[in-house]
Amino acid sequence: MSNTLLAIDIGSTNITAVVAQNDLNGNINILGMGIESSDGINKGLITNIEVASTAINNVIQNAKRSTQSSIDRTLVSISGASTKGIRSTGSVNVPNGLITENEINQVLQMALYNATIVPEYDVIHVLPIYFKVDDSQSIDNPLNMNGARLEVSVYIVTAKKTVLTNIKGAMKASGLEVSNFVLNGYSSALSVLNDEQKRFGTGVIDIGGSTTDFVCFKGKSILYNDFVPVGSSHITNDLSVMLHTPPNAAEMLKIKYGNLLSSYKNDDLAIKKVKIPIIGDEQNTKEMDLDSVQTIIHARVEETLILIKEKIIDSGISDYMGAGIVITGGMSQLIGMKELASNVFENIPVKISSPVNIKNGYVNFEDPTMSTIVGLLLYGLDTNVNFELDSNKKLRQRVQQTYEQPKIVKTIDKQSETSYIETEPTPLSIIPKSAKKKGVSKFWNKVSEWF
Repeated sequence: MSNTLLAIDIGSTNITAVVAQNDLNGNINILGMGIESSDGINKGLITNIEVASTAINNVIQNAKRSTQSSIDRTLVSISGASTKGIRSTGSVNVPNGLITENEINQVLQMALYNATIVPEYDVIHVLPIYFKVDDSQSIDNPLNMNGARLEVSVYIVTAKKTVLTNIKGAMKASGLEVSNFVLNGYSSALSVLNDEQKRFGTGVIDIGGSTTDFVCFKGKSILYNDFVPVGSSHITNDLSVMLHTPPNAAEMLKIKYGNLLSSYKNDDLAIKKVKIPIIGDEQNTKEMDLDSVQTIIHARVEETLILIKEKIIDSGISDYMGAGIVITGGMSQLIGMKELASNVFENIPVKISSPVNIKNGYVNFEDPTMSTIVGLLLYGLDTNVNFELDSNKKLRQRVQQTYEQPKIVKTIDKQSETSYIETEPTPLSIIPKSAKKKGVSKFWNKVSEWF
């Protein structure tokens, strides 16, 4: 039986879609991928449903182009900007003395029933923090244990109903329905944390284009999630406004010369000044000190980290982050990010991480910007799932291991007049249309010349 997954990360900069399924050994096979710019989307939320619908449909069609497999399930990420987290507990009796998946489902449903959910919000995750069997201490997995009573403490993630409805509406053009929603920060944590970091507890900061998601992950659950409406695009805007230069030039300036260290160093030579175009008069340029560029970037990044720190302090969650903080996302690639974050968070260890690389012949996922999409694949194709209620309020089930037959090609060796059979990999087209457009832009090429 086929079990093909379509994972869609609706980011603030790009929309990424990946088609994948498990092989007979439980490994994830990548069947197709597409990337488009996040048109009609701002800070992770749909602002123009028609434009967003077109962008989502385009990225899905690009991802499906390389495979003949029909889509069985669709997972979509949702920004922390529209979510709220609450705690709850539940307990049930175990009539037969043996705890099965039925009792686990019942106790999670009871914890959900006991929670106070705001009417304008809907549930996307009910995550067990720990279970208790009778008078026992905290238990990760109570399945097949003996006891008379099962208790659970849960963290519930809720999202605005209007946001979920808009995403479902934007998906209609593709002819697909959303099977499940997954919190962006939760997904990123699954992809960047190892078993030790999960066991001791870790804060995960995913800095995107216009939002920064934060979760505290411990054991097999998140204990807290939040966000700040600031991301790497704000650096570009700051540079553009304060240096009076076009946004494209500001973006190039950030990427090429972005640095958070106290002194700027270049591998080739000590560059102190750079020429940039003037907004409204792109034909002329002016010289700008790189120290000024560095100061602008440093101020915005420091502000973002301080906002997260304040939320950590207010929530009291720092006691559960024994393994420190992990930073991922596009802005984590700035030189000096670890050093600046270490200063801001003081005694908390800081690490910059990329997601686990799902090995395949086409795409390198070991990139901080891929953390959420990799987490979606791990969430959707995990053959040993954690117990939780998904966005349909159903207990997550194990994923069946499946295998898509490779395309068979018969090849004839003219010299030996013999034939043999080999497998032909499916080619992928993953270059976003937006990137192609930028590549032919005369203005973009002109900006490249300035740098």
